[in-house]
Amino acid sequence: MLSGWIILDKPVGLGSTQAVAAVKRNLREAGFGKSVKVGHGGTLDPLASGVLPVALGEATKVTGRMLDANKAYEFTVRFGEETDTLDLEGAVIATSDVRPSMAEIEAVLPRFTGPIAQVPPAYSALKVDGERAYDLARAGQAVELASRDVTIYSLQILSHRERGTARAASGGEGVSPADLVSCRAPSGSPDGLPLPPTGEELSDITLLAIVSKGTYIRSLARDIAQALGTCGTVTMLRRTKAGPFDLSHAISLDKLNEIGKGAPLEHVTLPLEAGLDDIPAIDLDPEQARAVRQGRVLTGLPLEDGLHLARLRMIPVALLELSGGDARVSRGFNLPDVAE
Repeated sequence: MLSGWIILDKPVGLGSTQAVAAVKRNLREAGFGKSVKVGHGGTLDPLASGVLPVALGEATKVTGRMLDANKAYEFTVRFGEETDTLDLEGAVIATSDVRPSMAEIEAVLPRFTGPIAQVPPAYSALKVDGERAYDLARAGQAVELASRDVTIYSLQILSHRERGTARAASGGEGVSPADLVSCRAPSGSPDGLPLPPTGEELSDITLLAIVSKGTYIRSLARDIAQALGTCGTVTMLRRTKAGPFDLSHAISLDKLNEIGKGAPLEHVTLPLEAGLDDIPAIDLDPEQARAVRQGRVLTGLPLEDGLHLARLRMIPVALLELSGGDARVSRGFNLPDVAE
């Protein structure tokens, strides 16, 4: 039985579903057939790159935990333009001559750290009356999404570029200049305080954000730019961490393709429990493991309440929810070498 994780460094231009399909194809070419379940732990936009956890076999039972995990992103915001998709895939819908200084950016970022409310992009997979928001937006319909509460744990400036230096061209089809909206600079900051003195104008800024589940980096970039009195579009987005997995665990698509050419699978696969390293473990004896696999409650365990990973001889048996010393099965795993 094949179970565990392949952490893919997803390239730009490949959708998450296409990435999962690539894993399935390589597993079939490696002789595993179609019996292995494969799923991913959190989508990435086609124009984004980076950490995409792909679950195999029994690990697909805990992909929901990966969706709920905190994530880290590096992203670049270009100032002066906003597209309908908030990235380079869309058409420019608003422009501004305003470019912020480093002092202004440093003054604004603390307002976007901690619990914040944000409106997701119209071009997102969220559903509106049963339809995907991006399908409605592409059909020319106005999309109104409710604000959601998220948490930005940290925002760090990585690099910047001054105005007037070379940059990539905008994506999308573009629109007539007559249809563009002008983003105007506020007379002061949104909290009513004067903006810091303007220094060297910046064309873009690259940030590192550590965020909670449900956070849209494109919306974060848009809101930061608007707080600076200008427009903003994401020109680069790279996920550097998802839950316990970071780029040090990730393999390239070329490395993945080596599986189908006979490369040992263990060189690219992490065990199921690698995705559960934040959960305390309980080592069971064979009788306890048998009881857990039968769905029975273990009693009298001198452990703290909460979720625990139950193991037999280091092999995961189940996730157990403890309460008052009683342990009930939350999710069982059908792995070899556990209790018969």
